[in-house]
Amino acid sequence: MLEANSGGNYKELAPFIKQAMLDPHQDKEEIKGFIDSACHFGFSGICTSLNQLPHARKQLGTTGKTKLIAVIAFPFGAIPTEMKLAEVEWAAEHGAEELDIVPNFYELSLNQSMFFAEEIASLCEPGLPVNIVLNMNKLSSEELSLAVNSSIEAGAQGLQTSNGFGPAVTPGDIHQLVEITKGRCSIKAAGGIHKLGQVVELIEAGANHIGTSKGAEIMQELRLASS
Repeated sequence: MLEANSGGNYKELAPFIKQAMLDPHQDKEEIKGFIDSACHFGFSGICTSLNQLPHARKQLGTTGKTKLIAVIAFPFGAIPTEMKLAEVEWAAEHGAEELDIVPNFYELSLNQSMFFAEEIASLCEPGLPVNIVLNMNKLSSEELSLAVNSSIEAGAQGLQTSNGFGPAVTPGDIHQLVEITKGRCSIKAAGGIHKLGQVVELIEAGANHIGTSKGAEIMQELRLASS
């Protein structure tokens, strides 16, 4: 089944997955299990909070195939730029290799795209790859286009569909981003992704990455489907 669809690439699904590890109630054993499974399967990233970042960096050891991603101003981005920059610098000092940043949606709602873009540009300056977390279900078509183009022009290397607080991401969301981005940055599907079928549909729609807390379960489903 999996090898029959576009490119036959789903037997190599693991590199698409960026494992989310953002539940503040996870204990050390649960965190260890997430990291162990991410490394075992060869996921391309682990996305975690600043609180969990040092522990994750220690367990991962030196940099390798699985990149350590820190969330900044998560989940709503409603803090001053100076505080976001402090989070970026702290994350870099404690081993983050990439950043998932929630931007200033308030400025966007005021049609202040210049200030929206200026914040993103300042957060890109430290040099870590930046992925901007959108809330597509909260944005009008005009706001989404403005957010996407402003983010790319400001230096973001990727866009994420949502912070996960809302409806599950759909292939239609990915199609919409593909149309706006026109190949200028990567697209990460996130929000309510729990099953292999969802992953396949989202990749076929054009997602470059899959953000999910169910990476191990999806890989187990893949193995069953391939057997």
